[in-house]
Amino acid sequence: MSREDLVAGSPVQVTGTVLTTRRVDAYHALTVVAPGIADRFRPGHFVTVAVGGRNTSMLTRRAFTVHDVKPDYGGTVELVFGVRGAGTAWLADLRVRDTLDLVGPLGRPFPLPRDPCTCVLVGDEHGSAALFALGDALQQRGCRVDFVLGAPSADRVFGALRARRMGETTTLTTEDGSLGMRGRVTDVLPGVIADARADVVYACGPMETLRGVTAVAAEFGIPVQVAVEERMACGIGVCMTCVVPVIGDDGVTRMVRACADGPVFRGERVRFDDVGTIPFDALGAPGGRHA
Repeated sequence: MSREDLVAGSPVQVTGTVLTTRRVDAYHALTVVAPGIADRFRPGHFVTVAVGGRNTSMLTRRAFTVHDVKPDYGGTVELVFGVRGAGTAWLADLRVRDTLDLVGPLGRPFPLPRDPCTCVLVGDEHGSAALFALGDALQQRGCRVDFVLGAPSADRVFGALRARRMGETTTLTTEDGSLGMRGRVTDVLPGVIADARADVVYACGPMETLRGVTAVAAEFGIPVQVAVEERMACGIGVCMTCVVPVIGDDGVTRMVRACADGPVFRGERVRFDDVGTIPFDALGAPGGRHA
């Protein structure tokens, strides 16, 4: 293993300074100076953030995918999120020069093709944020990139302008018809795959979206890589709150940790219908397989 691989796989804890804050329609974006994390980042990695300040009762960290990494100030990372509870509300109130405790990069990044190919990148809501660093990396390898982005409404579609600048094509969908085509990303995905003659699909977003994207890719017989969204308490594989049933190379289902073994998985290996449960035939399950 090269020194670069070792560095890329080694998370660090950083106290970063908030460089910029901005609103992006329904979302918030924070750019934080975090050189150690930026140096090690690969597309698909995520970070965990301590919220609430030093004397808070909010003890668990919040996990966020990384939207962008830049070399400014030794290395910065940008996080994009919506306000869903007390922790993200606290983050949304941060101002320039405030400090933030981050750990990262965490998880397994997206695998990149060895040879140039045609890639369709699918994002739903702010899950799209993770696709742009991936798109850059794919294009550096000579790949064609086509985007499919969607959300319930126009203000929740993230990255439409950047996708249009970057992608060979960009298809937008909203459930209310306020932007692009009315419907969901899975409604237009078959046409995009066929028109682009896609070789692989990458997807980020809610589990229901990932299940639908995986089903479409299976119809075309092409591989799909999905970054799952599961609630995480520790982000480093200790607490086991983010387990997902995944079929291994040996055909055996195991409850694997989305934070440490993912968040990127081959879509056809994730048992989406059983997410949130322990399948009876999973390794170690009562009445199931045993090691």
